[in-house]
Amino acid sequence: MKHLIYISLLIITGLSVSAFVVTNPELKTTNSTSASEIHALELDKLPNVLFWRKIMNLHKDSCILNIHSNRTIIATMHASSWYGSTEQVKHSILDSLKKLYGIIDSPRIVGTMGKSFFYSFEKISEKIPQGILAFENNGLDGWYAKAILLIESPNQLQKSNAGAYGPFQLMPGVARNYGLRVNKHVDERADFNRSAYAASELIKTICIPYARQMLSARSINFNENDLWFKLFVMHLYNAGAGNVQLALNAIPQPGVGIELIKQLWNTSAGRFKSASQNYSQIILAAFLEYEDRIDKRQ
Repeated sequence: MKHLIYISLLIITGLSVSAFVVTNPELKTTNSTSASEIHALELDKLPNVLFWRKIMNLHKDSCILNIHSNRTIIATMHASSWYGSTEQVKHSILDSLKKLYGIIDSPRIVGTMGKSFFYSFEKISEKIPQGILAFENNGLDGWYAKAILLIESPNQLQKSNAGAYGPFQLMPGVARNYGLRVNKHVDERADFNRSAYAASELIKTICIPYARQMLSARSINFNENDLWFKLFVMHLYNAGAGNVQLALNAIPQPGVGIELIKQLWNTSAGRFKSASQNYSQIILAAFLEYEDRIDKRQ
């Protein structure tokens, strides 16, 4: 996960870290760590969410050809048949599929490889309650802990290409900013409790305050307990405040509630591109998959 170096952003905007330390005595733990609100809002029926659930259950030897804008599934094929083909062959395949499905415009159609090897929720399930408790003990809704763990750590500790590491995928600079030791001898990002503290502090003191600021500046009303607000905050956690601000600015007329999140799924600005657009879609899919694989079996 690619965090911006938030301290640089604070310096640029003339804000201090202490200015964003939030004390909110009215914060209530909603225990909304289930998928119930996703079902209530019928987000479980969205093509984007259904698509990512399929990806989470698909072997890496297969891939799904889909319309990128709404993740409508066109076909499933062997991964090597798609990724190993020349651009000319790919165009030929897509032309045939467009004729078959009567697609007359020119949507962006992409191939997405199966990722069942990564989304092994059983491996992280025993850590979910620990993460939720750690966040709640730091005055933050445990939903955020579950969301991060489900999307970042189901396949255990791995270092991203950008350098993020640990169960909460923290960048070195972010981790050090919240007191973790990260050097050639020790990396406390691997320590679950230390990493949980840093991640919860990042969300509480940076992501949520910036989310409030951005939405208020666009006259967008919000309730911090609403699912869509939490998803918006998670976009900041993933892409960084600067990139989310650019994406929000690129939306002429922001929608209300979950409609704003859907708009972000098709908005590209700065470094807010495909991976950033996908982030909240994957969170929704992960909550639903976890419900079916873990919660319903307990």
